[in-house]
Amino acid sequence: MTTGATPEEPKARGAHYVQSLDRGLAVIRAFSAQTPAMTLSEVARATGLTRAAARRFLLTLSDLGYIRSDGRMFRLTPRVLELGYAYLSSADLPEVAQPHLERLAAEVHESSSLSILDGDDVVYIARAATSRIMTVSINVGTRFPAYATSMGRVLLAGRPPAELEAYLERVHLGPLTARTISSADRLRSELEKIRCQGWAVVDQELEEGLRAVAAPIRDRQGHVIAATNVSAHASRRSAEDVRRDLLPPLLATAARIEADLEIASRG
Repeated sequence: MTTGATPEEPKARGAHYVQSLDRGLAVIRAFSAQTPAMTLSEVARATGLTRAAARRFLLTLSDLGYIRSDGRMFRLTPRVLELGYAYLSSADLPEVAQPHLERLAAEVHESSSLSILDGDDVVYIARAATSRIMTVSINVGTRFPAYATSMGRVLLAGRPPAELEAYLERVHLGPLTARTISSADRLRSELEKIRCQGWAVVDQELEEGLRAVAAPIRDRQGHVIAATNVSAHASRRSAEDVRRDLLPPLLATAARIEADLEIASRG
């Protein structure tokens, strides 16, 4: 059982202090890789709350979409990631990554981007474009469904198993093109392959004529916090070209971004 989630006695708290917020966050923090699912009694024990109070917080968090329950066990949903992504996207990551994306785009003569997972979508937070290859213009802030994108699949493959299963149970895998993986079993298998090989290729699943390869960006603890990609039009690059010519410089770029993030975190 996780420790450190138990609310402490107020220590000279100011008049602004909201105890209910403290306790609500304690409920969220009670869940961990070791305890991804807990009963009401276990949550109450982990947080030091009464069963009645723990139940109110769990039901409120469920109403807000941060927790789900099968009637007995409670689990966090991927929506809790929103609590950290606002900080992540406004911190050092886009600034650190941008010059590397520009260098990569200049090297391979294709557009490069950086994104994070926000709910069920990928959100672009940095981009170096060389040409427009999609019918929809891509800018910082553009969102696409994660399951049909190379960066989305890299990010999904990096999620803990419980979060990934919750996503697969919830998301509607609509076929965006004739090539889109629209089966949960097929997507689960593809994500396992991506997790093992460390990169993802999506061939005309988001839009006809668009091929892309993506790699993860990890923090110093090894957690996947973002993804970077290179995208190209199918008329210019075959699937084999993408793997042979674009993947190696992409992986090198991801490593350089991670190295610079490590330096930035020390500063």
